[in-house]
Amino acid sequence: MSQSRLLAEKRFAPFFWTQFLGAFNDNVFKNALVILFTLTPPSDVSLSRDALVNLASGLLILPFFIFSATAGQLAEKMEKSRLVRWTKLMEIAVMIVAAFALFSGSAILLLALLFMLGLQSAIFGPVKFAILPSVLREDELVGGNGLVEMGTYVAILGGTMLGGVLVAQAGWGVHAVAITIVVVAVAGYVASRGVPQVPSAMPGLRIDPNVLVQTWRVIGYARENRAVWLSVLGNSWFWFVGALFLAQLPGFVEDVLHGSPEVVTLLLIVFSLGVGIGSLLCERLSGRVIELGLVPFGSIGITFFAIDLFLASEWHVAPAVVEGPFAVLADSSNWRILMDLALLGVFGGFYSVPLNAMIQHRSDPTKRSRIIAANNIVNAIFIVGAAGVAIVLLGLGLTIPQLFLAAGVMNALVALYIYTLLPEFLFRFLVWLLMHTMYRLRVKGVEKLPSEGPALLVCNHVAYVDALILAAASSRPIRFVMWWKIFEIPLLKWMFGIARAIPIAGRKEKPELVEKAFAEIDRALAEGELVCIFPEGALTYTGELSPFRPGVERIVASTPVPVFPMALKGLWGSWFSRRGGPAMAKRPRRFRSQIELEVGDAIAPADATAERLQHAVQTLRGDAR
Repeated sequence: MSQSRLLAEKRFAPFFWTQFLGAFNDNVFKNALVILFTLTPPSDVSLSRDALVNLASGLLILPFFIFSATAGQLAEKMEKSRLVRWTKLMEIAVMIVAAFALFSGSAILLLALLFMLGLQSAIFGPVKFAILPSVLREDELVGGNGLVEMGTYVAILGGTMLGGVLVAQAGWGVHAVAITIVVVAVAGYVASRGVPQVPSAMPGLRIDPNVLVQTWRVIGYARENRAVWLSVLGNSWFWFVGALFLAQLPGFVEDVLHGSPEVVTLLLIVFSLGVGIGSLLCERLSGRVIELGLVPFGSIGITFFAIDLFLASEWHVAPAVVEGPFAVLADSSNWRILMDLALLGVFGGFYSVPLNAMIQHRSDPTKRSRIIAANNIVNAIFIVGAAGVAIVLLGLGLTIPQLFLAAGVMNALVALYIYTLLPEFLFRFLVWLLMHTMYRLRVKGVEKLPSEGPALLVCNHVAYVDALILAAASSRPIRFVMWWKIFEIPLLKWMFGIARAIPIAGRKEKPELVEKAFAEIDRALAEGELVCIFPEGALTYTGELSPFRPGVERIVASTPVPVFPMALKGLWGSWFSRRGGPAMAKRPRRFRSQIELEVGDAIAPADATAERLQHAVQTLRGDAR
C-alpha cells in the first residue's frame, strides 16, 4: 500500500498536520516580518534593512543552539503527545502577542517574538522525530519520513509565499497576517489533540539546566553509535548545501536570470517541489526498508546537478530587460536551470530521508530524543557555517554560479570521506543498483526479523548474489558466512569485506579457517548482530535444496539465539545460478525479473536442528525455484 494511506490514519495524520501547520506558521510570520522591515523601516532600531533581515534569520535559529539539549531531555522525560500540545499552546501565546506587536511596529518586540518562535520550534524538534519510530512500523518509517520531509518543504514554501503576499497588501495586509498566524496556531493545537500517546522513554530523568554541559553530552550520545553519528553529519551536510543554495537565489535571479524579485519565489517552488517528489519517491525506491543505498545515489545527483547548474548559468544569456516569472518560464533557455534546481531537490530528498529514518531507527530508544536534539544542534551549526563559507568565497571574488560549482565539488569530497568512514553506505548503494537493474524484489515477512538483538538467519542457496539480495531486504546489516573461495573472488571480496562477511571452508580444506569462522560467528551473535548462513554449503546444481549441514546446530548450541528460516524464489535460471552450466558463464537472458524472499517464524534454538530448518525453508519455498 502507498505511504499516502498514513495521512488517513489517526496514529500519523494528526502529527503530520501538527508539524505542517507549525512550519507553515513560522514562515508566514518570518517572511511577513522581513518584508515589513523592508517596506516600512522601524523607528526603534538603527540597523540597516539587510542587518535586520539577517538578524531575523539568526534569531530564529539561535534557540536551536541554546535550548535543543534541554528540549531533548524534556522529550525523553515526558509523555510525548502531552509535550506536543504544550508546544502548540506556547505557539498560540506567542502568535497572539505577535498579532498585537505587528500593529505597534516595534522591531525589538517583533524580533523578541521571533526568538520565542524559534524556542518553540527547538522544543518541538526532538519530540517531532522521536514520535515517528513509536507510531510507525519499521517498514513505514521511510514513507512516514518522506511525507514529513515533503510536508515541511511545502509548508515552508506556502508560508513564505502567503506571508509575503498578505503583508504587501496596502491597508489591510498587516491585519490579515495577524489574524492568519493566530488562526493557524489554533488549528495546529486542534490537530495536536489527536496525536497518539507515546510513553516516556525515561520518566525518572533529571533535567539538567546546564546548557553547555548538556549540549556536549547529547552530542556524545549521538557519537556512541558510529553509524548514527555519521548519519547526523551527513544529514547536517545536506542542510549546509541547501542553505548555501537557497541563500544565493535572490542574487542568482538578479545576476544570471535578470529577473524580478517574484522569480525568486518561482525558483523556491521548483526546488521545494523537487524535494517533495524525491522524498515521496524514497519509499518506492527503497522497497519499504531503510535503504542507505539511496544516500550515495542522492549525493551523486546533488554533485552532478550542482555542476550542471554552474555550466547552464555560464552559458546562459541574460535578457535585456527584467523579466517576471511567466517570462522566465516561457523562455526555453531557462529550462535547463529550472530542471537542475528541481533535480537538486529530488536527489536531496533521496539523500536526506533515509538518513533521518536511520537516525531514528538505530538510536537507543532511551536516548533517541536527545540524539535528535544533537542532530538539530549540528544542523544549526552547519547552516550558520554555510553562511560563513558563502561570505568568504564570494568575498574572494567567486560569482554565484562558481559558488554552486564549489558546493558541488565539496559535496563530492565530503560524500567520499563519509563513505570511506562508513563503507556500509557504499555497499548498500551497490546492492541497491543490483536490485534495480537485474531484479525486482518482493519481500514477505521481513518484519518478523528483530529490529535489535542477535538472530541467526538460514536460507537456501541458489545464486552467487543470494547474500546481496538478503542484504537488500534487511534494514539491519547482516554478517554473511560464505565459502572462502567465493569470498576471495576479487570484486566480490572487496564488497563482502565492506559487509564484514565471514569466510569459511570445509573441514578438510582449511580446518583452522573453520574454527576461526565459528569463533567469529559466536562473537558477532554475542554482540547482538544478525548472522546469515547457507546450510547447504554450496550453490544448488538442480534448483532443489541439498541436505542442510549440521553447522547450524553447533552455532546455536554455542550461542543460543532465535533462528529465522528464509526462502529465495525465482533465482534459478538467472545468470548467477548454475542452471544450464556454470554460473556467470552464459549470456544474461533477462533483466528486471521478479524474485521473492519469504521470511518464516522464528524457531527456538533448542528446536533448530538441520532437519527442522530444512523442512521450514522447503515449506516457505514451495514449488518455486
